[in-house]
Amino acid sequence: MVRFLSGLFLGVWSPGFTMAQNAVEGIVFDKHTKQRISQVYVYNTANDEGGYNNTRGEFSIQASPGDILIAAAKGYHPDTLMVKDKKIVLFNMERSTIWLDEVSVIARRSPEERLEENKREYSTAYSRGDAGSIFSVGPTGAGLSIDALYKLISREGKNSRRLQEIIEQDYRETVIDYRFTPELVSSITGLKGETLADFMRQYRPSYYFVLSANDYNLAFYIRSSLVQYRQNPAARRLPPLPETEK
Repeated sequence: MVRFLSGLFLGVWSPGFTMAQNAVEGIVFDKHTKQRISQVYVYNTANDEGGYNNTRGEFSIQASPGDILIAAAKGYHPDTLMVKDKKIVLFNMERSTIWLDEVSVIARRSPEERLEENKREYSTAYSRGDAGSIFSVGPTGAGLSIDALYKLISREGKNSRRLQEIIEQDYRETVIDYRFTPELVSSITGLKGETLADFMRQYRPSYYFVLSANDYNLAFYIRSSLVQYRQNPAARRLPPLPETEK
């Protein structure tokens, strides 16, 4: 924490901070499974830049040696690292939740209920960042911990608009989660535990498919995906890179 805070203040507030910014590339991994993670928001505290990594777990961000990068993703503890003179940086994120074989969900909130709750909770940021109809349907986004990111980007102006985008993307991911559930997938496939989690990560449907698919279409998609998964369980799984020191 001391290292993080000192890096934050030096990177953001130091009047002598004139070091040239270069594109730094990186990959995000699950610390336990060593598999790449997508849907991760990577944020540079020094220059206020941020964005999501791609489906291969890779990202590129403007940064200089000494900058502090933060990665946040749904289901994981936020992770930080300091940029050094390396061609690539690696995040190894620790899960904040445990995958259960069977989950009993009581009073499950709908995506709309969660959206309204988030908008109420962060209404100040919404009003400050309102620049027209920012909340609109777009490509499938990345889920993440809104609480963790709000603490990072709760300033006014463009950061408030960025928060709106995060809430929008969280909504889209919630729409998928609401229908593509471990209970449903397990009942159709018979998969359990980590195998179920692995299957759901690799064959997670898109937001637009979930919007248009009825229950039969979704079940057919899951069964078809299971055939592919059984033929090659690692078909959509990218091999991890060797671990390197942060």
